[in-house]
Amino acid sequence: MTMDISAIFQIAGIGIIVAMIHTVLKQMGKEDMAHWVTLIGFVVVLFMVVRMLNDLFQEIKTIFLFQ
Repeated sequence: MTMDISAIFQIAGIGIIVAMIHTVLKQMGKEDMAHWVTLIGFVVVLFMVVRMLNDLFQEIKTIFLFQ
């Protein structure tokens, strides 16, 4: 299993985009929509991290022969 650096950049990119959208919506006075955008961005990143953790645990299982 290799450390995929692109996943870190994807998460950082999502964070930057969500932060920009949140700021723009908050400046427009739509704070409720800004909070929803932040929540959706968090959920997307959470699913990415859960998928990476699943891959990690599968790799650990194959290394220690817990099949």
